[in-house]
Amino acid sequence: MSDFISDFWHLYVAGITLVSIIACAVLLYISGTTKAATHADNTTGHVWDGDLREMNNPLPKWWVYLFIITVVFALVYGALYPMFGKFQGALGWSSQGQHAAEVKKVEDAIAPIYAKYNGMKPEEIAADAQAMAIGERLFMNYCAQCHGSDARGAKSFPNLADGDWLGGSDHAYIKTTIAQGRTGVMPPMAAAVGGPEDVKDVAHYVLSLSGSPSDSVRASQGKAKFAACAACHGPEGKGMAAVGAPNLTDGVWLHGWGEEAIIRAVNNGFNNHMPPQAALLNEAQINVLASYVWGLSNKPAAKQ
Repeated sequence: MSDFISDFWHLYVAGITLVSIIACAVLLYISGTTKAATHADNTTGHVWDGDLREMNNPLPKWWVYLFIITVVFALVYGALYPMFGKFQGALGWSSQGQHAAEVKKVEDAIAPIYAKYNGMKPEEIAADAQAMAIGERLFMNYCAQCHGSDARGAKSFPNLADGDWLGGSDHAYIKTTIAQGRTGVMPPMAAAVGGPEDVKDVAHYVLSLSGSPSDSVRASQGKAKFAACAACHGPEGKGMAAVGAPNLTDGVWLHGWGEEAIIRAVNNGFNNHMPPQAALLNEAQINVLASYVWGLSNKPAAKQ
């Protein structure tokens, strides 16, 4: 791999680029100074279709000048901008630098809009109609792809509009999650529970916790085996926000409902990841977006 990042490739690319430009200039010079042998009637002697003869007229000067301008432009451009390998050019321009400058320009332009929300409480921001309109746009751009435009999620993507939270539900937790992302891991537990029948028993016990249809005999047998799950979900199956373990006694099923879905979860586990958004959003934007998400399940009265 080190061969691809050595100075050889920088010199290789720069050399080929420079040689190509010089070759074009040489070709122009040779074609402009070389005299081709012609007949007395100024033809090359090539004849097509019996009477179609090739004349030996020079290229129009404006056409030749365009070629010359192209070569000169290439040399000037290469001196000012990155073109010859890793040489940055006299102006020091880079696409990364231009992007950073444009991002800063936009952030400076929108900073006054977000400034008034910096000292406000989350419930005050969530009750501000303008703030919620901004938050909705941010949500549509950065969150709706997974959580849906109505924030109600889908299978394996949490519903943000209800009161069921895997982790914390306060503004600070939501803000941290948006900025830093979140990874939710449930290890495969089949080996700890027992054999396939034991896993099935546990599945029916988990179904019984939420009042879902289940086999009462299997559920009673699975209760003792649920001890392997209680470390995260708690002895009563009500979950633990500290480790992001869901409440198994309600009717909310993130990864699907039913015997097969629970057996699959016990056998295979889960490894869900929400990517961090801090690289895309500044702190002020994250603050408003977190207030918007917080407001989805708290529904404060909006101020006009």
